[in-house]
Amino acid sequence: MEPHDFTPYSALAGGVVIGLAASLLLWTNGRIAGVSGIVGGLWRPVAGDLSWRALFLGGLLAAGLMAVVFVPERVAFSLDRSLPLIAVGGLLVGFGTRLAGGCTSGHGVCGNARWSLRSAVATVTFIAAGMITVLALRTIGVSS
Repeated sequence: MEPHDFTPYSALAGGVVIGLAASLLLWTNGRIAGVSGIVGGLWRPVAGDLSWRALFLGGLLAAGLMAVVFVPERVAFSLDRSLPLIAVGGLLVGFGTRLAGGCTSGHGVCGNARWSLRSAVATVTFIAAGMITVLALRTIGVSS
């Protein structure tokens, strides 16, 4: 994405929808919309807890599928890294979410909205680690 491709209205609309969805889940189920926690709960389900988790994740997948079908140019991408490097990155992200007790959606969206100091620290750490990783990979020239 080029800098001139930034569209503040669609970004604002997306943020509003994410905020409304997170608020709705909290108001209706008393649950935080942290995707890593929702997925983790599928692996060790509690009675009465499985359906809302499956529906939430199904909604994420359905929204992505609808975007691919109806506005494919908005979700087009190409991989400029090798699959092994992407897999290692995914494993590190998974490790980080376990270490931080949540992911960017749980801490960054929901935790910060509740003025959680723990979530503020986690969010700053996520962002700093991402920035350092990008800087390091660009400095040493890792491209595949």
